[in-house]
Amino acid sequence: MSADFSQDHFTLFQLPRRFRIDSAALDSAWRTAAAAAHPDRFAAAGDAEKRVALMQATRINEAYQTLKSPLARARYLLTLAGVDTAEETNTSMPPAFLMAQMEWRENIEDARHGKDVAALEALSRQLRGDVTALEAELATVLDDTADTAAAALLVRKLRFLEKLDQEIGDAIEALLY
Repeated sequence: MSADFSQDHFTLFQLPRRFRIDSAALDSAWRTAAAAAHPDRFAAAGDAEKRVALMQATRINEAYQTLKSPLARARYLLTLAGVDTAEETNTSMPPAFLMAQMEWRENIEDARHGKDVAALEALSRQLRGDVTALEAELATVLDDTADTAAAALLVRKLRFLEKLDQEIGDAIEALLY
């Protein structure tokens, strides 16, 4: 087990630094690294070695969660490229995207007020389609054209859609329970 905490997440799992990632390879590399660094393997070790093992296990799990999530992976790649996505401060979006957001929110509210779980589930499926399309776009701009400005905008868009997905999930939960 390497205790090199300066490695980026991709190097840690011996994967290419790309948005398009082989999920099976990531899962396999994570299982191998997690097993090697598992604190139980260091039960008889000294306190310092136990602490390093725990820190490494935590780092491995955080790296895995980051690379497993397309949105988090895109943010991480942009961070590695020195790009701040400015998600908290830059809320400017193309007008068509903002109009679509307003329409989504109206549809969610209509379904919520109508207590229509089926409509909310249909909206959720539609939203997943939009997310998939944006993730495909992210793959192109990050891996093929290295357009970090476009990637930062797509990350901000995905964050909006993530919030919508949470709203839909909350509405479904409220109606079912």
